[in-house]
Amino acid sequence: MIRHCILFAAAVAIAHSAEEWPRFLGPEGNNHTPAKGLPLEWSEKKNIKWKTPLPGEGWSSPVVGGGRIYCTTALDDGRSLRALSVDLATGKILWDVEVFANAEPPVKHKRNSHASPTPWLEGDRLYVTFGPSGTACLSTKDGAKLWANRELKWDTQNGPGASVVGTADLLLFACDGVDVQFGAALSKADGKLVWKTERSGKAQFAQKPSDMHKAYGTPFVLPVDGQLQSVATGAQRLYSLDPATGKELWFVNYPGFSNVPVPQTDGKTLYISTGFMKAELWAIKLGGATGDATGSHILWKQIKGAPTESTPLVVGDRVYTLNGATGTCLNAATGEVIWQSRVGGDFASTPLLADGRIYCFDAWGRTDVFAPGDTYKQLASNRLTDGCMASPAVVGKALIVRTKTALYRIEE
Repeated sequence: MIRHCILFAAAVAIAHSAEEWPRFLGPEGNNHTPAKGLPLEWSEKKNIKWKTPLPGEGWSSPVVGGGRIYCTTALDDGRSLRALSVDLATGKILWDVEVFANAEPPVKHKRNSHASPTPWLEGDRLYVTFGPSGTACLSTKDGAKLWANRELKWDTQNGPGASVVGTADLLLFACDGVDVQFGAALSKADGKLVWKTERSGKAQFAQKPSDMHKAYGTPFVLPVDGQLQSVATGAQRLYSLDPATGKELWFVNYPGFSNVPVPQTDGKTLYISTGFMKAELWAIKLGGATGDATGSHILWKQIKGAPTESTPLVVGDRVYTLNGATGTCLNAATGEVIWQSRVGGDFASTPLLADGRIYCFDAWGRTDVFAPGDTYKQLASNRLTDGCMASPAVVGKALIVRTKTALYRIEE
C-alpha cells in the first residue's frame, strides 16, 4: 500500500515550496503535508501570530503562494462576488476586488455561501469561480481581471460548491444542477470553452425528482492505466473523463446525490462518498475499467461513518472520515471499521494530516487533534471564536485557518 502511495505521489506531484498551498486540499489534493513544527495547541490568546477579520461571507478555503493568501467572499447577499489577497507575514488585506456583480442575489442554502468554491493558484494567476455566476482569471499582483467567462450555466439549487481544478492548459468543472448536468473545461489562457460533455447518467435518474439530479463534486485528476483521468461524483454516478477532450472513459452507478466530498486515492483504489440520503463510502479499483464498471470494480461499501460534506483522508492503509460529530477509522483494503469516536461537533472541512497528526476543524470553533492509528488517541482540543466551513492551508510551520468571520495564522 505504501509503495502505491509513493508511486501515485510521484506521478501527480508538481514542484511546490513549503510556502505554497495552491489549491483545494493542498498541492496533491489529498490534504497531506510533510510540514513539521506545527502548533498542537492554540486559543484566541495562544499561538496566534495574527488574526484578520474578513468582509462578507465565504466558505472557500485559502490558497497560498508568493507570500500571499487568497480567498473569495460575497457581499450584499451575493450581489457582489469578490476576491481577496492577504499578506502572509502580517495578515494585512492587500487588495479586495469585485469579480462579478449580480443584479439579483442567487439562491443558496443557509448552510452554504455564495463564495464556497476554492480558487486555483498558479504563478502570477489566480483562477476563481463562483459556479454559474462565473469564472475569472485574476492577476495576483493587484487583482486585475485578465479574462472572465459566465457562459457555464446550471441551477445549483443550493448555491455553488464545486471547486475549480487545473491541468497543464485547462480548468476543469463539474456542473451538475437540478436542470442540466455536464462536465466542462475552459482554457487557462483566455477562458474560452474547450469542451463540454453532457452526463451519460441522465436516463438513469430521469424518473427521480429534480433535486436528486444535482451534485457538488470537484474533479480529481489522477494517472490511471498510463493516462490522466478526471474523476468526479455526479448525482447517481461517478464519471471518469479524459481531461484533455472530455471523452467519457468509464462510470460507476450508486444511489446518491448532492455529492460534496472529493474522491481520494492511494494510487490503486479510489474512495468516494455516494452523497446525501443514506451516504455510503465506496472503494473502487483503479485500472482496466471501460464503460459501466459498476459490476466489476467495486471492492467494498461501508455505511458507517460515510461523510456527506467532509472529504475522506487516506493515510497508508487506513481511511479516516468525519460525519456529524463522529470520526471513523476504516481498513482501506476491506472497509472494516477499526474505531469510531466523537470528534468535535459538526464538520464541513476535511481532516488534515500534518506533522504526524490529524487535525479536525469543526463548524462550531473546535479543533480536535488525534494521532493516526488503530485506537483513537486525542492529543489536543482547541477552540476559536467561530467555526470553520473551509479547510485549512499549511505554509512552513503555520496553519492558515479561515473561520466564518476571520483568517488566522496559527504558529508557535
